[in-house]
Amino acid sequence: MKEPNSRQPTFVENLLLGCLAEDTPKLIPGVFLTIGLVVGAIIFANWANEALAQKGLVSYILIAIIFGMLVRNTVGLATPFLPGIRFSLQKLLKLGIILLGIRLSLTDVVVIGGWGIPIVIGCILTGLLATTYFTRLLKLPDRLGTLTAVGTSICGATAIVAMAPSIEATDDEIAYSVANITIFGIIAMLTYPYLANVIFGGDLIRVGLFIGTSIHETAQVAGAGLIYDQSFSTTADPGAADVAVVTKLVRNAMMAAVVPGMAFLYARRMVKLGRLADQQKKVTALRLVPVFIVGFLLMATLRSIGDAGLEAGELAAGIWKREQWDSLVGGIEEWSGYILATAMAGVGLGTSFKIMKGLGVRPFAVGFVAAIMVGLTSIVLVFLLSPLIEL
Repeated sequence: MKEPNSRQPTFVENLLLGCLAEDTPKLIPGVFLTIGLVVGAIIFANWANEALAQKGLVSYILIAIIFGMLVRNTVGLATPFLPGIRFSLQKLLKLGIILLGIRLSLTDVVVIGGWGIPIVIGCILTGLLATTYFTRLLKLPDRLGTLTAVGTSICGATAIVAMAPSIEATDDEIAYSVANITIFGIIAMLTYPYLANVIFGGDLIRVGLFIGTSIHETAQVAGAGLIYDQSFSTTADPGAADVAVVTKLVRNAMMAAVVPGMAFLYARRMVKLGRLADQQKKVTALRLVPVFIVGFLLMATLRSIGDAGLEAGELAAGIWKREQWDSLVGGIEEWSGYILATAMAGVGLGTSFKIMKGLGVRPFAVGFVAAIMVGLTSIVLVFLLSPLIEL
């Protein structure tokens, strides 16, 4: 009898696939399902927009998410689909965001990211303080409050999973926190694009900054930005999705400071309460910086080099003529949208309404208040600082 493969994925296998290379066939059913949902969403959105005589009114990204949620919560998902769905949600999402970098010059990234920093910091502090205060007010476990705080303020489940070992959180506490974050993140992803259009009057910079600082997960931010651009037929460059993703990447990078900081504050509080565990696990800040941020910046750098070459009357990056370069950039932009749409279908397929049954009233209330306060902080800071941004 053949023994199961006990080899662990190499760095490259984990980076690209999230599994062993020989296990790649296991990804096919789930990936095909997400692709099928996107194709169906595109067909449905085109039909609906033609029927309504409103180009772009119905976003295929939004429809892909809804289709995924319907499948997950009606017919359900068989086990063979799960690895491919996880691959779509994790690896394809990051690939789509990396390719999205071609839509911006490095200057745009620096300007948007630089002005986004004070807004990001304000929202992070609001999320941390509000969650911590209401956790203690409602007498919830400190570990649960700490996990919800970093999830609300930084980047959802990723921050929660990164935080959990350093405070020795239980599986139930992790599951509760992730469920809480997921609920409000999904609600925000589906509603904030339309709310932002009303509040900010179609100002793409303000809309993108708001979406990037007020929604929890990176996938949800990318989805909300794309839903906005498609629903309101955005043609400007950069669009709301571009600004939102850049802002969210700045926020993600803050995890390298916030997670170790929160681990320290939690340990100090436990010392005061006399409940410190025998050994607290250390958190390495460098390991908390998402690798795909580097890929996004490299694509923006490539765009800047190519455009600079053409402006100087030379070849783009020393290789492509203008027509070839425009075609290449346009193709990458288009495919980044399709790849992100596939990831969004994975978001829908990963959303189970049953998670709401696992939340008590008090954790739900903390998550709700924190999400609202972060959103309000974002609106105020965006109005104050966005007039200073010039692209």
